[in-house]
This record gives sequence, C-alpha cells and structure tokens, in this order.
Amino acid sequence: MNGVNNWESTDKLKLISKYPTTLILKIFENVSEGIMITDEYKKIVMVNPAFEFVTGYTCDDVVGKTPAVLQSGVHELPFYLEMWEQIRQEGIWQGEIWNRRKTGDVYPEWLTIVCVTNDEGEVTNYCGIFTDLSERKIVENELEKRLLTDSLTDVSNRFAYIERMDNLLESTSAISHSVQHAIYFLDLDRFKQINDTLGHAVGDSILIEVANRLKKLLKNKDIIARYGGDEFVITLTNVKNVKEAAKFAEQIISSIEQPMMINDQEVFISTSIGISVYPVDSKNTEELINCADRAMTYSKKNELNGYSFYFDELQTDAQRVLLLDSELRRAIENREFELYFQPKIAMENEQIQGLEALVRWNSERLGFVSPAEFITYAEDTGLIIPLSELIIEKACEAVIQMQQYGWKTPVAINISSIHFKQQNFLESIQTILERYNMPANNFEIEVTERTVMNSANETVSKLVRLKQLGFKISIDDFGTGYSSLSYLVRFPLDCLKIDRSFIQHIGSLDEKQAVVDAIIQMSHRLKMKVVAEGVEQAQQVDILRKMNCDIIQGYYYSKPLPLNELMEFMEYWEIEHQGRK
Repeated sequence: MNGVNNWESTDKLKLISKYPTTLILKIFENVSEGIMITDEYKKIVMVNPAFEFVTGYTCDDVVGKTPAVLQSGVHELPFYLEMWEQIRQEGIWQGEIWNRRKTGDVYPEWLTIVCVTNDEGEVTNYCGIFTDLSERKIVENELEKRLLTDSLTDVSNRFAYIERMDNLLESTSAISHSVQHAIYFLDLDRFKQINDTLGHAVGDSILIEVANRLKKLLKNKDIIARYGGDEFVITLTNVKNVKEAAKFAEQIISSIEQPMMINDQEVFISTSIGISVYPVDSKNTEELINCADRAMTYSKKNELNGYSFYFDELQTDAQRVLLLDSELRRAIENREFELYFQPKIAMENEQIQGLEALVRWNSERLGFVSPAEFITYAEDTGLIIPLSELIIEKACEAVIQMQQYGWKTPVAINISSIHFKQQNFLESIQTILERYNMPANNFEIEVTERTVMNSANETVSKLVRLKQLGFKISIDDFGTGYSSLSYLVRFPLDCLKIDRSFIQHIGSLDEKQAVVDAIIQMSHRLKMKVVAEGVEQAQQVDILRKMNCDIIQGYYYSKPLPLNELMEFMEYWEIEHQGRK
C-alpha cells in the first residue's frame, strides 16, 4: 500500500501532469497488455483496445460491471478472497490466473492488480494489467510433448515411460491387495536388414505402423514407448496371472507379423519379446526393464518371432547354459573381465607380502556371474585356456600400473589344471610376458594340489621350468586332495596355502587345529612358507600366530578389491603401519 502511495505522490502527479493527456491516452490505447480500470467499488470504468482484443468484450460490454464477468470457474472462492486480501494489505497482487473470453474459451493470463489511492490514502481505483499466456502455454505444452514423446511414432519416449512407470509402481505399492504388471521389451527381427535393403524411409514407415498396431492392443492405463531404434516397451497393467501375460505377447506377435503395405510394397516383419513381471522379478522400474531386455535377448538367440519370460539369473538349466556359453565367448573376445586383488599379510611384520589376483565378470546381459559358475563352465568347454591367458595379460597390465605408482608387490595367479596340462603352456606364458616386457619374478603361480598330483613327472618338469623363468610356485587349496607333505618334497615349491575349510573351524574343532598345526610345522621343515586363506576372525589370527603361520589372507584384513581401491588400501596400510613403528 505504501509503495503505491509513494508512486502516487504529489511530486509524481506533478511530473505526469507535464505530459499531454493525448500522450498518455496514446500509450493506453497502443500497449499490447490488456488494461482494465475500476472505481473504488470495483466497477469497470475503462478498458483499452488490447483488453477488447484478448477477451472479446467491448468497452460497452463491461463498463459498469465487475471483473467477475471474466471469471473462468477454474479458481475457487478462496483464491479470490486471498487475492483481494493481499491487495488490501500490500496494494498490489500479481500471478497467473485463468479467465474466460466472451466466446466461452478459457485462457491463462499473467495479471497484475494495483490499488490506486489519493493523498489521504483512500482507494479511488483499481488497475488490472494482464498479458495473454495462451501462445506461450501452447509452446510450453508442445515443448513438453516433444521432450516426452517420440517424434516419429508419437508414442512416449524412454524418459516419459520411466517416469510413468515410477508413478505406477509408487501408486501400486500403496495398494493393500496384490497387483501384478507385465513389462514387455520388443525388438524387431532383422530390422537392420530392412533399413539396409529398402532404405531408412521404409524403416521409419514400419516403425510408425508397428506403433499404431501396438496402441490398438492397449487399454487406457497401459503404457507404451519407443525405447530406442527398433525397440519398444509396453506395460500391461493389472494382469491376473502369467497366462494372461503370455496371451498378450501372442497377440503382439500376431499383430506385428501381419503384412504391411509400404509404398505399394508388401513388407513382412516379426518381433522378439522379453517379459518381466512386477513384483515377482523386481519392484524397480530400471530392473524390470533390464529383466525384460535380458529375456528378449534370450528369446532372439533361441527363436525369432517368439517370447520368453525372464528367468532367475542363478539358475543353471539348459537355457541358462546356452546363454552363458554365447556371453562367455563374447566376453573373452571383448576382454570384459576385471581383476580384483586380495592382499596377503606377513605375520612377522604385518606388511603386505603379496596379492592374489581373482577374476570377476559383470555381464551386460547376465549381470554379475559367480566365478564358481563361469570358471567351471570354461573348464568344461575348453574356454578356460583363452580365459586364463586373458587373466595373465590383465595381471601384467595391473603390475605395470602399480609399478608406475611405486608398488612392487608380487601378484599370484591361479592356473587351471587344464591350462597347465597344455603342451604349449610354458610357451604361451612366455609369449605374454615378452609382449608386456614383464619379468616373471613379478608373479607367483598357484596350482591346486590335484594338479601337481597328476602326471607327476611332467608336472615336475614344468614347475622346474617355471622356477627357472623366475616365477614363485604355490600349492593352492592344500588339504583337499590326497597327497602327503613328504611327497611334495619332489616339487620346487615356495609356498603352501592351507584350504579355508580347515581355517574356518580352527577355533572350535581341535582336530582341525591339530591338522593346521601339523601342516605348518612340516611345511617349515620342507623350507616352504605357509599361507592361511579364508581368515575372517581375530581368534583365527591369534591361533595362527601362535602356530607360526607365515602369511594371512582373508576378509579379516581385506576383501578382494579392484585395482584403484587396492592401491588406496596399500597406501593407507603403509602409513598406518609406519606410524606404529
């Protein structure tokens, strides 16, 4: 109110009075904003041409009436009461409001209402100034539509789909009774071939026709989107059971495989579909899409123009094995494996004595695959040989990187018995080391007890040659085979690793403790170091220290770490133990 009074001060009036009335009237008549002036009783006394143009009301139509003639019905009474209360207290109100034209059309406008007072502070007029927002709203809505809609097929894009799915799952989670939704991931079969042979214009026409056919199959609450390229996703809401979900997949296949007339040419196309179900497979949008995508990939690899439900990643049935085989071969070719490293701690001075390299595989389609699964399968199929060579190469790369940062810790590599038995085993390792210009003394070769017990003469020859090259040699998983320590004297071994199955129970089973103690004592007599693997508890560390075990490896000190985290751990470990000294 004070601001308006100041604006309407005598000095300002004198300033305005210097200008001719014709000038002020000219401005009033030609500004693009609509202006409406009322008296103190809110009766309209004057409007400008812009007001007449926007609202459709002439001056004669509204003079003597209140602004209520424009009310749209969009806003309820409290909105207007609050607006006029603010004008009474502050002398001004501005905001977005919906009004109605003379034609009955409702439109948005940005409105400013100013309270005009005289020198005594009495209200003499109200002045409303507004800008029509219709065109801006149309542009905003069009921009929003473009952001959320696929411009080619006019269905939702992936961003809109994810947003709608998130809202759907959020509302579904609040429902007390069980509700299921089916998510379909579609990929058109041989679509690239169509693009290459018939042209992208024909491909675009096919995508439009596919989208139109899919929309005809959906109910109001179902969701469809073009996910990218020739991929579509559909959510069938509130499905009763798997049978209903499967029936809908069949309807999709039947609809899409009907011939299409494109440029007077009959074109046939099919689709492969993957299906995931909420909440069985996941309660998360991204995971449900990923599950359906993986199921689609499986479907496409097995039979085009079909569908498959997502199945648990951990199952190892024939379907899983088939997918595992193709993905493992591809992963080896693309070097998709990563090495993690677990530190080995010397008991004598608590320094990091070495590292064990452990392979990890996070498949794009299978997710994280356990080494127990893919290594076993690799050994069964012979893929273990190229996989082992890849692991050695990555170990060389890791050593180079560590040495660049000043770390010269030897890395232990597990060698499969199948790889070890190959005629060209030694040559293949030498070739890799030469390629990386890497001395063998940076590595320790770990072979299992069962490996060295078979074909003993040939094994001794290979182990001796490895020693001559500069490798250290360890026996892994000792205690799970049938050998005796005295027999091991034949082999040029540096270290023996006691299997974790013995370590886990040394605190509770006397016989396990006695076996571990005997292994340590006899190993020392044979001039071999002893590593206890799988150490997780302080009690186990104390017992092993009393037994004079040389090296500890296990979660008690560290889990296996990726290379960047490993080097941070080693730096922290060095600082921590230097401080203790």
